[in-house]
Amino acid sequence: MNKVVVDTLVRSRLDNLNSAMELCDESGVTLGYFVPASDRERALYKWVQESVADKELQSAFEEPGEYTIEEVLAELKDK
Repeated sequence: MNKVVVDTLVRSRLDNLNSAMELCDESGVTLGYFVPASDRERALYKWVQESVADKELQSAFEEPGEYTIEEVLAELKDK
């Protein structure tokens, strides 16, 4: 992900936001969307919770054994 450093004026306009905001240029063309970090984290957690079934989590916890990072990397290389 690219990073843009904003100046003090833009920062002051973005502070204290509690929801997403559409960013437009002077002519009204949409440049993109700003989502406060707290909203993004909440959305990611919600997505994970909805995407992974409780049975899958329980199954993962019940799997025997542990793996070193070297073993994981070797397994991934083989695929």
